[in-house]
Amino acid sequence: MTRRDPDLAIRHMVDHAREALAMVEGRSRQDLGDDRKLELALVRLLEIIGEAANRVPVETQESYPEVP
Repeated sequence: MTRRDPDLAIRHMVDHAREALAMVEGRSRQDLGDDRKLELALVRLLEIIGEAANRVPVETQESYPEVP
């Protein structure tokens, strides 16, 4: 697998999205405001998801029109 492998990019997106969801499970919006480490961790996970999304080729994106 190379860095440009769309399957790998999608796998990274899914893995990090799941990690973010697990991190906020059972927490409130107020918890996010009160916990700077949680906020920074979530921001970083979202950055990783965005970076991986940029590696997914347009052709692959067009195969999944239901995914924004």
